[in-house]
Amino acid sequence: MELDDEKMQVDDGIDEISPMTLGHYYQHLFPHALYYKWLNYNGKLATTEYTHREFSFTIKDGIYLRYQSFKDSEEFQRELSRLSPSKIDIGAIFTAPPKHAKSLQPGVFKPVSKELVFDIDMTDYDEIRTCCQGGDICAKCWRFMTVAMHVLDRALREDFGFTKIMWAYSGRRGVHCWVCDERARKLDDPGRKAVAGYLSLIRGGAEQAKKVNLSQRNAQHPHIVRSLEIVEEYFEDVLLVDQEILLTRDRWTKVLNALPDEELRKIMDAQWSKRPDRSSVDKWSELIDAVDKRAAKKGSKFGLSTFERDLMLQMTYPRLDENVTTHVNHLLKSPFCIHPKTGRVCTPIAADQFDSFDPFAVPTLAQLLREVNEAPVHSGSAAKSTSMAPYIGVFEDFVSTVLPTPTGSQPSLDF
Repeated sequence: MELDDEKMQVDDGIDEISPMTLGHYYQHLFPHALYYKWLNYNGKLATTEYTHREFSFTIKDGIYLRYQSFKDSEEFQRELSRLSPSKIDIGAIFTAPPKHAKSLQPGVFKPVSKELVFDIDMTDYDEIRTCCQGGDICAKCWRFMTVAMHVLDRALREDFGFTKIMWAYSGRRGVHCWVCDERARKLDDPGRKAVAGYLSLIRGGAEQAKKVNLSQRNAQHPHIVRSLEIVEEYFEDVLLVDQEILLTRDRWTKVLNALPDEELRKIMDAQWSKRPDRSSVDKWSELIDAVDKRAAKKGSKFGLSTFERDLMLQMTYPRLDENVTTHVNHLLKSPFCIHPKTGRVCTPIAADQFDSFDPFAVPTLAQLLREVNEAPVHSGSAAKSTSMAPYIGVFEDFVSTVLPTPTGSQPSLDF
C-alpha cells in the first residue's frame, strides 16, 4: 500500500487509537530493523535470542495473546500490521519457540534468559507527592523519576559493571530499565533477586512511618554514600520547594511520625502550628536544628543522629517494583508501544538526558500521523520526518552497543 493512499484512510480518525491508526503506525513508523537487531543481538542472521523469545500482544477488546514468537523481523512486522496490538510485552528467551509451548512435554519448555529489567511507577510515590495522585503526573513529580534514573544507572554501571543499559519512558507515569549485558541476561531468579535486594532500600507499606533503617556499616557502603550525594542534590528543590512536604499540618505530621522521639514530635508540631505559613524550606531547617541539638544530648542510640539522612533517602530514593526484576519470565512493556491512556509513544531516554527529558514532549500517535500526512513522502522510513526521529536516534545509539560489530562500526538508521 502506498503511503499517500494510507494518508487518505487515516485522516478522518487520526485522533483515535484504533486498529487502523495503530496499523498505520506499525507499518510506517515503528523502528522494525533496529528493534530486531536489539532483541536478536545480531545483525540479519536470526538467533535463538529472537526466535525463542516470547512476545505478548494485547489486541482489540482486551484480548491478551501470550507465547507469540517469530522466525524473523518480517514475520513480526506482518503480525503487528495484521493484529494492530494496543500493547506489546517482551518476555524471556525459552528452550524452544514459545509458539510451540502447548505441544511440548511438561518441563521441557522453560525460560533460560532475559534482560535484567526494572520498573519504577509514580504511583509508588503517592504517599509522598502532593501535586498529583494515581495515574496523573506533572513536571514537579516527574523529578522523582529523574532522581531514580540517576541513582540506579550509576549503581548498575559502577557497582555491577553493566554498560548496555537502556532507559525508556512507559508512556504515562513511569520508567523502565533494560540491562542487556550478557551477564545480566543470563542471571537466574536468585541472581536477579540478589540484584533487586541490593538496590532496594525502601521497606514497609504506607502505614509504616519510617521505611529506611540503615546500620552504621550499611550507611558507609559506597552505593549508599553515592546515592545520598545524588539525593541531597535534589532534595530541597523536589521535596521542599516543589512538593512542599511541610506546608500543612497533615503533611508535616507524616514527616514528624518518622522521628524516633515523641517529645520532639510534639514540640515541632506545636511550633509549626503557631506559624503554619512558613515555607517547607524554613521548617525543615528548624527541624534539623532541633534534631541535631536533641541528638547531642541523647546520643546516637535513639536514631536522631541519622534522621536527616534516612528521611532524605526515604523520600527520594527509587521505589522499585521488585517482582518485575526478580523473575526471568516476567514480561515488560516494549519500547515504542503506544500507551492506550495517553496515546504517547514509549520512548528511550538517553543517559545524558535524565534531567532534560520531558514526558509531555513525547509525541502521541495522533501527532505522528498528522506529521506523516503533512510531510513530503520519503523513499525510506516515514519516521524520519516526524518528531519521533530523535528518540529513534537514542535507540540507534543504544543498539550499536549490543551488536557484535567491530569497534567504531555503527548500524545504519534503517528503521
